[in-house]
Amino acid sequence: MSTSTTISYQPKTEFNPITISSFKAYDIRGELGVNLDEEIAYRIGRAFAQILYQRYHAASTQTNDTTSLQPAIVIGSDIRHSSEQLKQAAIAGILDAGIDVIDLGMTGTEEVYFATSHYQALGGIEVTASHNPINYNGLKLVKEHSKPISADDGLAEIQALAESGQFTTDNPSGKLRLLTDKSAYIDHVMTFSDTKKLQPLKLVINSGNGSAGPVVELLIDKLMQAGAPIEVIKLHHTPDGSFPNGIPNPMIEANRVATQQAVLEHKADLGIAFDGDFDRCFLFDEKGEFIDGSYVVGMLAQAFLNKYPNESIVYDPRVIYNTEAVIKDHDGSAVISKSGHSFIKQVMRDSGAIYGGEMSAHHYFRDFFYCDSGMIPWLLTIELLSITGKTLSELVAGYIEAYPSSGELNFRLTTHDAPAIINAIEKKFSVQNPVKSTLDGLSLNFGEWRFNLRASNTEPLIRLNIESRGDRKLLVTKIQEIQQWLAEQGAVTA
Repeated sequence: MSTSTTISYQPKTEFNPITISSFKAYDIRGELGVNLDEEIAYRIGRAFAQILYQRYHAASTQTNDTTSLQPAIVIGSDIRHSSEQLKQAAIAGILDAGIDVIDLGMTGTEEVYFATSHYQALGGIEVTASHNPINYNGLKLVKEHSKPISADDGLAEIQALAESGQFTTDNPSGKLRLLTDKSAYIDHVMTFSDTKKLQPLKLVINSGNGSAGPVVELLIDKLMQAGAPIEVIKLHHTPDGSFPNGIPNPMIEANRVATQQAVLEHKADLGIAFDGDFDRCFLFDEKGEFIDGSYVVGMLAQAFLNKYPNESIVYDPRVIYNTEAVIKDHDGSAVISKSGHSFIKQVMRDSGAIYGGEMSAHHYFRDFFYCDSGMIPWLLTIELLSITGKTLSELVAGYIEAYPSSGELNFRLTTHDAPAIINAIEKKFSVQNPVKSTLDGLSLNFGEWRFNLRASNTEPLIRLNIESRGDRKLLVTKIQEIQQWLAEQGAVTA
């Protein structure tokens, strides 16, 4: 434990009202110098701290309990070149609000989730733009016990205060501590894997030159210390904010090639890749084939239900056939949620679900404070490969055959906005009388096939997912039909 002295941002003493357009549905994401800079980061940090402390003070006064939380906020940042400066500005804002800060150094998002609960802090901030272009950055916020903050549960209030600049000024400055030891986090993540069950496996792990490398290194050390017969080929392992091998985003097909080639070259059993802040984990089978996230959700749901019968599993509405079938076949309880980490986490807390998954490769765990982790899924997967003696392709082949899907198809709009497109496609298919859901965008279920069309929460895109019940020919036909219709509406493939 030591005191950090690296703060260089010098805020103004008076704040005029401004508009901050980088607030999204459940986080903050913006273009550097356009709608995100150091002053904005300072304002957000100060507003976040002031509002959380006011809530904490009101709650502790009502319950006479001031011991369960400490008046501090944890903060970390990814490897982007702009992240450290934005973090220092946010730290200055928190300290000026009179709240202590625990600086975790360079982290992935899940380390902030862990530290917020581990240190019993008022909240946490991760400075990251994850997989966005290099000229973007952002902040992910959580409140006490690593609970999410969304637009209708505090984020709008933080935005309003940050924009107004009407901060309290009578608080003594908070204190700053630098706590970069990852031991407690690593130990907790390792509890999800039974190393005694692991069989000889060769892994390719692509950290994408993001924040994952140091954590991967520590987890490998733990596996080796436990005698796990694991061989690891490290790819793009060194953190580098210039991203010399491209922005780490394995959802883009071109960004998968290096991992796929390494799996084939080294005859590996499994390929693993991460995005920039490693809150998402992407898997490749022994043939180098990318495994769509929806099938990984089904695989992990089955693994949890085999260990813990009758538990609840949460999933998002984009692709559902396989996940619902797995949950039903294994006597679990299926709980659907709107896409997005804030929504999934709240639904998991409400239902007590043991696991939640999104096809976008976010995986959430009750025993990880209901938060998402990119490290836990691959540890669970190598245990599953070891226990079953099957390859990854064998584990998911039945899923893919029974419920083929399109994968997520993205479109940019040139002539209409997203609501207009969604209303028009609902009208187009209404004569077929499908089962409709508007939980997240528009889902239409025709029995043997279905689709979900929704606007992105983070990018100017609409996203399409189509799936069928075992009929790949029908799937291809419907993909072509809807793509052609979208093109006629001015939606261009992204």
